[in-house]
Amino acid sequence: MREYLLVFLVAAAVTYLLTVVAREVAIRTGAVAKVRDRDVHAEPIPYMGGVAMLGGLVAAFLVAQELPFLGNSGPFVFDDARSVLIAGALVCGVGVLDDIFELDALTKFGGQVLAVGYLVYSGIQFRWFYQSDGSQFSLDEAQGALLTAMIVLTTVNAVNFIDGLDGLAAGVIGISAMAFFLFSYSLTVLNDVTRATTGALLSAALAGACIGFIAHNFHPARLFMGDSGSMLLGLVLSATAITVTTQFSPGDLTAGADGARASLLPVLLPVALPVLILIVPLADLVLAVVRRTRAGRSPFAPDKQHLHHRLLEIGHSHRRAVVIMWLWAGLIAFSTVLASLFTGTLVWVGILAALAVTVGLTFLLPAAHAPLRTTSVADPPRAPSAESAPQGADSDALGT
Repeated sequence: MREYLLVFLVAAAVTYLLTVVAREVAIRTGAVAKVRDRDVHAEPIPYMGGVAMLGGLVAAFLVAQELPFLGNSGPFVFDDARSVLIAGALVCGVGVLDDIFELDALTKFGGQVLAVGYLVYSGIQFRWFYQSDGSQFSLDEAQGALLTAMIVLTTVNAVNFIDGLDGLAAGVIGISAMAFFLFSYSLTVLNDVTRATTGALLSAALAGACIGFIAHNFHPARLFMGDSGSMLLGLVLSATAITVTTQFSPGDLTAGADGARASLLPVLLPVALPVLILIVPLADLVLAVVRRTRAGRSPFAPDKQHLHHRLLEIGHSHRRAVVIMWLWAGLIAFSTVLASLFTGTLVWVGILAALAVTVGLTFLLPAAHAPLRTTSVADPPRAPSAESAPQGADSDALGT
């Protein structure tokens, strides 16, 4: 555990330091986010946060190779991790080109497919599923590659979609990576096997990279991750989940806390987790398509009715809206992990208590903090100054 903590800290520290360098490079190359009507920032912000996070991941990987325990683990741990990082570098490079030159959607998608193809070529893909009757359902190469591509591409684009508020995407993925680290590490403990796994190594590094980046990206952001960051996070998270299916046997994955093979949730979690943790942005995506189609507009036409815009409208500040969505991501990710590994009343009581707290903070906190508005005849309203006006296109809805 101590070595995984060191991997986490190295990724966080290196990402934090490289973010300053990435910001200067973005400014010099013109990779800057212009202000649009639907945005919540009021001035151009540099991109290329993904480059800093990739540097943090690579640094954590190099340090892990020199550690006494992880460094002496089986070669498959670092071979698979290296393949994931190379694929991440490919998709990050495509994102950098998009941040600078604004590539068309087809070219970006082609870059994503290339990265997924490298993952499959390296052997990182779904191979089997354990069924309820105890039998093993094996996938052929084409089926495994197709399922892998669908999960990875969906996650990559969903993370890009959620990147709408300062710190939102990095926080959601960081929390999800922590939850998946808990899953990967707990599997080794429950099955009494080596603690060194690719899933635990990459999830610890990914969580650290997200934490290091949030320090610069939380509102008001000094740097955006851009497509280089969102695509990198989506690919690494989904590929990390897939590595678990190749490094554990079906019996290991289905063994619960009591050693009984009674639950299939651990087997399904590598497939389900990348989708479950992004269920909120995916639901937002579906609602956006329905909303725009019913209004006779293009499904791709931008608007200001996404979930994060709604949170701003009901009275949450920018930062509080981000934290609320972090809470929902944490609730979904950790509840899924705990339910897949442990049984008992205490687990479900804890999940329900967390749900109640999250719902309360989402809908009751704005009412509890609603400002009292008073008007005075002697003091006519004044136009807000540039210093006092909140940042962003949604400044009238940012709250306190």
